[in-house]
Amino acid sequence: MPINEIRSIATFVKTAELGSLRRAAVVQGISPQAASQALAQLELHLGVRLFHRTTRNMSLTDEGRRFLEAAQPSLAGLQRALQMARHAKDEIAGPLRIVGPRSTFLPVLWPVLDEFSRRYPEVQPDVQLDDRIGNWVEDRVDVGFRVGRSAEEGVVARRLFSLQLIVCAAPAYIARHGAPDQLAALAAHRCSVFRHPATGRVLPWHLKEGDAVVDHEVAPALSTNEEQLEIEAVLAGHVIGMLTGVTAAAHIRAGRLVPLLTAHVADHVGVYIYYGSRTAQPARVRAFIDLAVERLLDNREYFLTAKELASAEAKGRRLGLRALQNK
Repeated sequence: MPINEIRSIATFVKTAELGSLRRAAVVQGISPQAASQALAQLELHLGVRLFHRTTRNMSLTDEGRRFLEAAQPSLAGLQRALQMARHAKDEIAGPLRIVGPRSTFLPVLWPVLDEFSRRYPEVQPDVQLDDRIGNWVEDRVDVGFRVGRSAEEGVVARRLFSLQLIVCAAPAYIARHGAPDQLAALAAHRCSVFRHPATGRVLPWHLKEGDAVVDHEVAPALSTNEEQLEIEAVLAGHVIGMLTGVTAAAHIRAGRLVPLLTAHVADHVGVYIYYGSRTAQPARVRAFIDLAVERLLDNREYFLTAKELASAEAKGRRLGLRALQNK
């Protein structure tokens, strides 16, 4: 029903209740002229007169009385529904549909989701982590995360932090096999590769060479579509792996992993949060977006500075060389 018809019916009902078109206009916050026009449009649309009018009084016609009896309950129900919808928009409760990549993202999402759930226990998160790129509308997404900007039209995308790709090895690996000092030396080392869970494609290592990012193919000593398994294999010293800053940063800072070839760390893609227009969002969606941006924007927990990387590589190489000499 067009909004002018709703307004016309509301003007008619309020006029019948108050017995005055002028008072109905005041209650609705419109001019008497607008109220009179709305009523005239409704009568024209219905093809009947709804009121007997004199200079002092307005009284319902028989048709107007029957229309009032039919319209009044429905209008009251519609107004209640509108009020409930407005209230729900401002209430931090209800379902919250979140999507994001399966690979890499759980360590980023969980602290935010944990804090949000403690703050707002009346919200029911519905989280789908999947490396495929779904359809925003069909999947009924409230908030999404993606590595790289969303290709969806009409979606707001905000960059949170750069996703570093870091070649890493455990100290135990370096003690047994040494560490590559240039890209060409990788051919002599045991490397792991990641197989994309959605496509099954083995992904090359992305490495920076000068100002460009190049695809570097490595012969796999291990290939897997499960990121956690690859991390465990690297930590155990079986292979060298290209890991994201999200998963590697804490291990590097703790000395469990050594970053290698740090001059070639690529950070050309970012992690983004994306969502629809904020003007129409329920309060629960706005609250989650605000918390996610507050906690994740340029969060140093998920990436290392060039100075940190170089220092950790130099230290790891020294310790590895010492271990090799003591064999």
